[in-house]
Amino acid sequence: MKKWLTASVSAFVLAGLVACGGEGEEEQASPETETPEPVVEENVELTEIDIMLDWYPNAVHSYLYVAQEKGYFEEEGVKVNIQFPANPTDPINLAAAGQITLGITYQPDVVTARATQGVPVKSIGAIVRSPLNHVIFMEDSDIQSPKDLEGKTVGYPGIPVNEALIKTMVQTDGGDSEQVQMIDIGFELGSSIVSGRVDAVSGAYINHEVPVLTHQGHDTRYFNPVDFGVPSFYELVIVTNDQNWEVQEEEIRAFWRGATKGYEFMRDNPEEALNILLTNQDEANFPLIEEVEKESLEILLPKMESDVGFGSQEATSWQETIDWMLEYNLIEEAPSLEEIFVNIVE
Repeated sequence: MKKWLTASVSAFVLAGLVACGGEGEEEQASPETETPEPVVEENVELTEIDIMLDWYPNAVHSYLYVAQEKGYFEEEGVKVNIQFPANPTDPINLAAAGQITLGITYQPDVVTARATQGVPVKSIGAIVRSPLNHVIFMEDSDIQSPKDLEGKTVGYPGIPVNEALIKTMVQTDGGDSEQVQMIDIGFELGSSIVSGRVDAVSGAYINHEVPVLTHQGHDTRYFNPVDFGVPSFYELVIVTNDQNWEVQEEEIRAFWRGATKGYEFMRDNPEEALNILLTNQDEANFPLIEEVEKESLEILLPKMESDVGFGSQEATSWQETIDWMLEYNLIEEAPSLEEIFVNIVE
């Protein structure tokens, strides 16, 4: 996945709201244990649910492909169509416009969309419960804490949330964030620290850039923003629009029950879940590296776990994220907590 924070809601979304009213694959090993096939009643009409991924299929989406392959969605009476985004903002934009049922996106994006234009998108569940976006730099760097970023160059993909993240971390560590030079390097994050173009990067992911660089023979270190004043925001959430929730709440809850079964299987059988993912990779456009995705899944699983239930959301997470975004001028006013999320596991 990749961090794409929308600074504003596109005209496409607004028009849509008016209109609708409201690297390679290896041969896979056979599973060591057999899983009983789900019982699905014949001749039962399934409700179609469209969900758009945040990025190309990778480890974080394994639970969806597990649920699809194992028949967990069909058990709940839904047929799930998994789509890939053509543009970074498609998941939230198309969900807001009602052109898809669900989209996978980022908590700060939801806050921005709701706060800046009042777009009626709401989060129905948290997939990754804490930031994957870390400040990453080479192992042999002299950077020891965020304060050491003073006088350094930090690359980022031109997304405002990364500017706020660096400011918060450096200031919390007692440094002067004005002494940090930030440059837009697009998504050339890993290559930019390897080449020395920048000293560190923000907007890179510990479950993607770090294992990819390790695979390429480059050792890295990183700082968790949560350790330096940044709220522990949900990295990935699933959203729908208000009208979809009103009209299709039962079907969306059915989707979630199937997705939860997929998550539980993935948690208990990560190797088989990964094999299912690799079978469903977009090999022509985004071939996966098995060892990278394996390490990614190992990083992800603890961050997806909840004592309450898969996907549970807490008002405190939303409020802390909103307050932080207000403080750093990412938004001008706070959206309503009652409107921005529902706790689907309740």
